[in-house]
Amino acid sequence: MTAERPSELSYNPHMPLSQALLLPRIVIENTMPTLDGGQFAAKSIAGREVVVTSKVFADGHDKLAVRIRWREEGQETWQTEVMSDQGNNTWQGQFRPEEQGRYLYCIEAWIDHFASFQYELEKKHSAAVPVSLELQEGRTMVQQAAERSEGQLSEQLAALHHELSGLLETEQVALFLHSRSAELMAQADHRAYLSISDEFPMDVERELAEFASWYELFPRSITDDPQRHGTFNDVHSRLPMIQDMGFDVLYFTPIHPIGRAHRKGRNNSLTAGPDDPGSPYAIGSEEGGHEAIHSQLGTREDFRRLVAAAADHGLEIALDFAIQCSQDHPWLKEHPGWFNWRPDGTIKYAENPPKKYQDIVNVDFYAPDAIPSLWVELRDIVVGWVKEGVKIFRVDNPHTKPLPFWQWLIADVRTLYPEVIFLAEAFTTPAMMARLGKVGYSQSYTYFTWRNTKAELAEYFTELNQSPWRECYRPNFFVNTPDINPAFLHESGRPGFLIRAALATMGSGLWGMYSGFELCESAPVPGKEEYLDSEKYEIRVRDFTAPGNIIAEIAQLNRIRRQNPALHTHLGLKIYNAWNDNILYFGKRSADGSNFILVAVSLDPHNVQEANFELPLWEMGLPDDATTHGEDLMNGHRWDWHGKYQFMRIDPAYQPFGIWRISAT
Repeated sequence: MTAERPSELSYNPHMPLSQALLLPRIVIENTMPTLDGGQFAAKSIAGREVVVTSKVFADGHDKLAVRIRWREEGQETWQTEVMSDQGNNTWQGQFRPEEQGRYLYCIEAWIDHFASFQYELEKKHSAAVPVSLELQEGRTMVQQAAERSEGQLSEQLAALHHELSGLLETEQVALFLHSRSAELMAQADHRAYLSISDEFPMDVERELAEFASWYELFPRSITDDPQRHGTFNDVHSRLPMIQDMGFDVLYFTPIHPIGRAHRKGRNNSLTAGPDDPGSPYAIGSEEGGHEAIHSQLGTREDFRRLVAAAADHGLEIALDFAIQCSQDHPWLKEHPGWFNWRPDGTIKYAENPPKKYQDIVNVDFYAPDAIPSLWVELRDIVVGWVKEGVKIFRVDNPHTKPLPFWQWLIADVRTLYPEVIFLAEAFTTPAMMARLGKVGYSQSYTYFTWRNTKAELAEYFTELNQSPWRECYRPNFFVNTPDINPAFLHESGRPGFLIRAALATMGSGLWGMYSGFELCESAPVPGKEEYLDSEKYEIRVRDFTAPGNIIAEIAQLNRIRRQNPALHTHLGLKIYNAWNDNILYFGKRSADGSNFILVAVSLDPHNVQEANFELPLWEMGLPDDATTHGEDLMNGHRWDWHGKYQFMRIDPAYQPFGIWRISAT
């Protein structure tokens, strides 16, 4: 029978018999991982097994054969992997794409008549039911398989048929049930009632898309004098310390020319002094726009040398892609049709109430003159920086730009450069944040910044491990940003910074911090989650050796992350019982079960907290009275735990968290 895909047929209750006869006899549904029925691509990492599950069933009691078909998009040859029956109509299998790129997979299933025959034969023979007729039917199946086969397979099946014809009944049963007979018949199977599901896309990216530590800085602030603008060459001096702290990605705020019109002064003042550097997000001047480099930072060759030097220190440079313009941006004169002009000849400046950004204006993606020239120009800007060695982009406020634009741009760029990673800086509604992941963003900022209580954190960590989030959304737990000085840090002191660092580094495979976090900077604008004397509007000189810093702790947290595969993703996190509402206790276990990390974080930066807690011995297949080994990964201390119930005491003055590796004796 010809294979049909369910989506190609209409399930009209008044359909004619001729159409009903073409409907697939085998049901294939609830296939995962998928997004919106295959409208968008689920996410995976190169070299990692993709575990696929599906509900597959048919009428009657015949046995089914089910397998995964998969290929890289653009390739004609499908590869296949057998799926196994997990019970209750659930089938599971896996495939491993080794290279980055877009892949397609589907499920195919058919009625396996020989497996059905084997099952019935074994059952009847074991019950001492006569099987002479069944044996005759079996020999006929083998003969027919030999006739429809060719070459060596046909010869092997003919030999099997000949051998069966000369055996006693019990010997025939044994030969029919032999694995070699099943293998030969499977090769010759004509796949009765073959059904094939829809094809589901999957984006396979490099590991840095799911496991990375980000460090953000303003290149202009890498200076020892607030009156001297820092340069790319100055940033070289910071590379060893950033590397030593264990970071993978060095992210720069915009490096483009800054406009003069409506330039902001210190502390977001509407009036700038003659020496105020302005916000780097007010992009564009007579020097150029998004394709250009701010002259005070250095030359293009200086930038190239910095990219190479960063690579020598194990760091990738990430750039900010902020699609906004100062009113000095060349586009306003060269492409006025890319903007929405008001009746008085002005352009409405950007706002995010109550915040106002008088120094920037936005393009209009759907202005008649902007389609398609603006879209192509923005794509070309990204590709231009990729050619300079930049493979990671943090995108400013992507939720304020059209989703179709992102779906096109990301796919177009990654078709040429599949290694490119896009981070969405989107703090907006859950539906929009998820949709950005669906249209192609590799990772995203999160609500983590505003989750502080045990209940809030437990709920959020759990949600990120559930569908559809786990298929479309990789959370990057930034602990702070130049725009966000979290309220929790204002009065929590050094312990508060350690608490947030532990939650971020252990909670997700992706985390980030903005320069100054390691120095516990927290002075706020009164009543706001903003930094006083914000670096967005002035050059900030820092002493990175200042007393009270948490540099050593950050380095150790990143070291723990690298050394423990269970921490390379946000997936697999489980909340465990610790009977204290001020202590969040969770664990992560690697896919093969060999690496098991337990994390207990006190959410109280001021007081000692104690709790009885459970070791998850059941997940290790151990009884409640088992003995296990524990290791404190912050200090190397080792011990034995006896039994399921244990006790912890956390003193924030010493260390407000514990990170333990547990193993069976």
